[in-house]
Amino acid sequence: MWLTRSLGINLHPTSLPGGRLGPEAFAFVDWLAAAGAVFWQVLPLGPPDSYGSPYSSASAFAAWRGLLADPEAAVGRSELRRFERANEFWIRDWMDFAGPEALADQVRFQREWSSLRTYASGRGIRLVGDVPIYVAGGSCDHLAHPSIFLPGTFVAGAPPDPLNDRGQKWDNPLFDWEALERDGYRWWIERMRRTLDLVDVFRIDHFRGFAAYWAVPVSAETARDGHWEPGPGAAVFRAAEGALGRLPVIAEDLGLITPDVGELRDSLGFPGMAVILWAFDDDPESPHRLENHRTNQAVYTSTHDTNTLAGHFPHEPVWPLLELALSSRANLAMIPVQDVLELGSDARMNRPGELGGNWCWRLEAGRLGPAEAARLRRSSEASDRA
Repeated sequence: MWLTRSLGINLHPTSLPGGRLGPEAFAFVDWLAAAGAVFWQVLPLGPPDSYGSPYSSASAFAAWRGLLADPEAAVGRSELRRFERANEFWIRDWMDFAGPEALADQVRFQREWSSLRTYASGRGIRLVGDVPIYVAGGSCDHLAHPSIFLPGTFVAGAPPDPLNDRGQKWDNPLFDWEALERDGYRWWIERMRRTLDLVDVFRIDHFRGFAAYWAVPVSAETARDGHWEPGPGAAVFRAAEGALGRLPVIAEDLGLITPDVGELRDSLGFPGMAVILWAFDDDPESPHRLENHRTNQAVYTSTHDTNTLAGHFPHEPVWPLLELALSSRANLAMIPVQDVLELGSDARMNRPGELGGNWCWRLEAGRLGPAEAARLRRSSEASDRA
């Protein structure tokens, strides 16, 4: 167990007032330290799709040029050669996909991000990244490594559940786990290596897909016609541990979770997730109810895919709900900035299933100041998190 009792805050760099790295990102680190936080969680850092989603990126390895504070900064030849040598597994594929200038952009990002990460570490702040299980169809990875994906007869999705009786058809290509196993899971090892080159901890989105995944016929209109297929289980993570050492992973185990998912999570020692929005479920066995929280777990007040606390509970005071999360026995309490500021539905990050209008929320300049930090620190100290 790598987690100790602590507080983290969610804010993607695109939600900073200026929408990118630079002085505002450093100022946010200072705010986190003042608030008593230990973790800063971001969404995937890759180039987003045309709707702005970082979960449907053109690359599982490359960072997005749009995050750069200085996209025209000079880059020396020695920097280019050094980065290319250090990232030889993927950078040539990305240059073929995105153009020769893509190498300089990755060097610029590495320079800016490394400076921010070093500064954050000096303030006692660790960065938490996010790794979607699937890649986008037609992405650099899909085109450069066709042998690790199944033919396009079936695509990724999620089965019907109480929140969506049609299920979700995502259309991502599915991994050929047998082919990946024959290659020693090299692609996944290199993906995790790259992730840990940028962050200290990472969340794996749709962790349940490693136990079993929902395969949907490409011709189906909805995900109802899908079926379960076995995932790789612990093997991919054991292979990565052999190459990279202990994996500081948060397993996103939300949605339709069967016992095999919990067994896989626990066998790997990964903390799972609970969400306070669902803490009042009538089901006494719900993992989100406060009495069912676990020590090796991360409790979130809300997530990027849900409403905010204020939006979900419009007639309830928000701060007691936030403090309920802080009081949890779960080692990590992770709070989106929107919940710290008690913002309503118009501040949510994403509305799954709706195209357009997502991923564009930004923090108002000056809205997150010393008073908000002091208030959160008091509550964190009261729950022994700061």
